[in-house]
Amino acid sequence: TAFLSVFLQAQVQQEPFLETTEGTSISIKCSHPNIRTGDFIHFYRQLPGQRPELVAVTAKASKEIRTPEGRLWVSADRRWSALWLGRPRRGDAAVYYCALGLHGQRSRGCEALKRRCCF
Repeated sequence: TAFLSVFLQAQVQQEPFLETTEGTSISIKCSHPNIRTGDFIHFYRQLPGQRPELVAVTAKASKEIRTPEGRLWVSADRRWSALWLGRPRRGDAAVYYCALGLHGQRSRGCEALKRRCCF
């Protein structure tokens, strides 16, 4: 029940499905127009049969990420972000979540629409 209430308060939006081929770059976009000053942007991925894992977190700066290989981009006004995967592999196929929250604490919740990446 608590998990459902978190979904209802989600402050981010993503498209529900995205597809690419192995080795072809892809950008997973996240809109968060009501982001608050202290919010950090979190991206998680959930591989089949596993729990969600944190991929990247940032307040405003774009940053390189190692697993999966890529970059987290954040717009200057912080109203959108994108997780860019340079050369996704078959093993990167997962459900990707974007969420807002304080760094080091549980995010306020992931969007109700899950972005599912398939390779």
